[in-house]
Amino acid sequence: MTTPSIWRKSSHSGGGEGNACVEAANRHTHTAVRDSKTPARATLAFPATAFAPFIEALKSSGRL
Repeated sequence: MTTPSIWRKSSHSGGGEGNACVEAANRHTHTAVRDSKTPARATLAFPATAFAPFIEALKSSGRL
């Protein structure tokens, strides 16, 4: 998988400098997610059709 070049930070970045969050990058076939504190480390990749249901599940569980 190629590394996406456009990352956007979560709106739930926390206080201070806002570095306690994740960043996401959308591609045609997948959405990549990484830790904003360690962007050079591993990323998670979700198929494009699975990312929205994943976020909705987090919201309904109260974890987002």
